[in-house]
Amino acid sequence: MATPHAIHEEFPNDAQRIHDLKISDAHFARLLEQYDTLNDQVHAAETQVHPVSDEAEKELRRKRAHLKDEIARML
Repeated sequence: MATPHAIHEEFPNDAQRIHDLKISDAHFARLLEQYDTLNDQVHAAETQVHPVSDEAEKELRRKRAHLKDEIARML
């Protein structure tokens, strides 16, 4: 099962644009990698697979939201 909040779920109407940018723009590709990593960390914290403090979990969510905003601007 995919991790919730995967980028294709967050931007379901932009799949082709995401694919095109991932291939053509190294910065965008790095943002996607960073987003996926943070999203996995948030999910692991939320499901207690890798428990962290409430503050650490909030910080992970904040960073994920920032990356999502940056990805949205590029789309």
